[in-house]
Amino acid sequence: MKEALLYDALAKKAVKCRLCSRYCRIAEGKRGFCLVRENRGGKLVSLSYGKCTGLEIDPIEKKPFFHLKPGSKVLSFGTPGCNFRCKGCLNWSLSQAPCISLQAFDLPPTLPKDIARTAVAEGCSGVAYTYSEPTVFFEYARDIILTTRKIAPEKFHAFVSNGYFSRECFELIKREHLLDAIRIDLKFIRDDAYAEYTGGARLKQVQESIKRVYQSGIHLEVINLVIPGLNDSEDDVRALSSWVAGVGKDIPLHFIRFFPMHDAQGIKATPLNMLSNARKIAEEEGIEFAYAGNTLVDGVEDTACPDCGLVLVKRRGMAVLESVFAEASADEKKDPCCPQCGRTLNFVL
Repeated sequence: MKEALLYDALAKKAVKCRLCSRYCRIAEGKRGFCLVRENRGGKLVSLSYGKCTGLEIDPIEKKPFFHLKPGSKVLSFGTPGCNFRCKGCLNWSLSQAPCISLQAFDLPPTLPKDIARTAVAEGCSGVAYTYSEPTVFFEYARDIILTTRKIAPEKFHAFVSNGYFSRECFELIKREHLLDAIRIDLKFIRDDAYAEYTGGARLKQVQESIKRVYQSGIHLEVINLVIPGLNDSEDDVRALSSWVAGVGKDIPLHFIRFFPMHDAQGIKATPLNMLSNARKIAEEEGIEFAYAGNTLVDGVEDTACPDCGLVLVKRRGMAVLESVFAEASADEKKDPCCPQCGRTLNFVL
């Protein structure tokens, strides 16, 4: 364990955590909502530090990032715990492990240097902090980033996040230039649905995070898990797409197919036509790069130039089949643009 960052000491040895937007007040001997940060004698400690699990080499498209180093591979991992309680969580056995077992953190330690060396040894282009919410293991992630910089400064670092990190956390990320990319899950466009599905999280805080990331210049992509009966209506999809377009029309917006998991077993998988329709609605609302994921339907994962229609990247599943950027020069990678019409594109190459 390690002393946590971003907390205040309060009276009677209580503390206030400022890492995520819940801003938990934690009495001595208790844990925050995430069950990962514990008050020990008035000092907040991270229980998940060094508790790496799920270490895998993934295509970057699995995260999903479609505009970040297309076709590259990343070292992915997570730790037990989360600041959400999503009913249909895909990785619930990891994210909710502290809710399930007192032995959730009984894992052999993996030091930051071990992660950094593995990324180098496996030829990964970067590290993805994923599977569970990286905000709640921020101290560990930060040390991995700083360690990796010393031995492989060219590696990129990306958070796969629910967007519930605090303003203070994001200011630290910006100040230390920790991240190259963040993918945020915008689950609902209605606050009541957000709170009910996630265990009390609020829509406004996620929206503020999306705006902060976009305005910062850190590469941003947004996903929406389309859940039948909960957020799949045309009104919801249109309102969500319109809101994202209002932040930035060039933000890649992914509509992801839902499969029944965890406490949402009674909900059917998202029909494919629903995903295709969501993508069409997003385009009508001005989104320049709309995708449908968790499906093998032809064309719904391809990237086309918003101006001339040239297919820039052709994908199927998590595989890049063709890319006009594959042979791009160093200058073209710095300022990616469409080779046919010259349109500047929201890509990190």
